[in-house]
Parts: sequence; C-alpha cells; structure tokens
Amino acid sequence: MKSFLRSSALLLAAGLAAAAAAAQTTTWKIDPAHSGVEFRILHLGVSHVSGALHGVTGVVHLDDKDIARSSVEATIDATTIDTQEPHRDEHLKTAEFFNVAQYPTLTFKSTRVFKEGGKLKLTGDLTLAGVTKPITLTLDGPAAPQVNPMSKATVSGFSATGTLSRKDFNFGQKYAPPMLGDDVTFTIDIEMDKQ
Repeated sequence: MKSFLRSSALLLAAGLAAAAAAAQTTTWKIDPAHSGVEFRILHLGVSHVSGALHGVTGVVHLDDKDIARSSVEATIDATTIDTQEPHRDEHLKTAEFFNVAQYPTLTFKSTRVFKEGGKLKLTGDLTLAGVTKPITLTLDGPAAPQVNPMSKATVSGFSATGTLSRKDFNFGQKYAPPMLGDDVTFTIDIEMDKQ
C-alpha cells in the first residue's frame, strides 16, 4: 500500500510539474490589422525606395521563464505589396520578383531565440518566392502586456529588424546592382493578442 501511495504521489508531483511548465508558455495570435513589414532598397546607387507588406498572420509562443524557448510562425501576404507607385507594385508582383501568382505568401518559422551583445535575436527560415533561407532578426520587445481598452484583450508586441540578400533568394536577379541594391533592410512590427 505504501508503494502504491508513493507511486501515486510521484505521478501527481510529475503532473503538477508538467502543468507548471506548461503554464510558463503563453500563446499569442498576431493581429494583422496592427502588424506589417516595411522595407528599403537602394536604387541606382543614389536613393532608397521604400515599401510595405500587410496581412501578417501567425502565432507566437512565449516562454515567460525562458525566452530562448519561445517561437514564432508568421505568414505575410505578398499580394499586398505597396511602394506608393501602382506600376512598380504590379511589376513587383510578377515572376521577376514576388511571383504572387505562384507564391502569394511569404512564411517565416523560427528555429532559435538567443541573446547576443545585449540584444535579443531570432533566427528562422524565411520562404520568399519559393526559396527558403535562414535569416537572423534583432528584436525590440516583447513589450509588457497591456489591456486593449476596446476589446479588453491582453495585447503585446515586438519589432524585428534585419537585412536579406536578394541574390540568396534569387529575387529580381535581372536587376543587379547598381540598378537595385542587393541588400534589403526591413522591419517587421507585430501586435499580438493573448489567447
């Protein structure tokens, strides 16, 4: 009987420990109405062209005790490309660039969260126009959770900045430097609702 009670107590303790560990992780849904991507690229070696992508969706899993155990999965709607020039936007949607007919979305799936030089970093696989490559982002956040006064939902957010090489993704290779710079710098701003 004592052995049975001891085993039961151990199972109960293990279950409570697992529940406590699970409680450390919170799930957040990305709010597409308050999230987006802004980017810049050098044009003709003399000026920068800026643009944006909207329609960011996805899920963030935050580990409240160990940020390194957190993860992000996001999808970005490539058809929303906006450089404030309609002809250029239509060109960017063609097979020479985003190829939205075949690849209407970009996806990102994190593989690692870590601290480096006092900064929080996020590494993951970005799929752009059918090509998947690892990228590393520098994070600002996540922000301390707040209560949205309208929806009453608990919200948080973060910004992620990075640079990608067009040649790594075979993106717009017909337009080599100096016509278009190879590096694209970008910022992803995320607002998310606690689930």
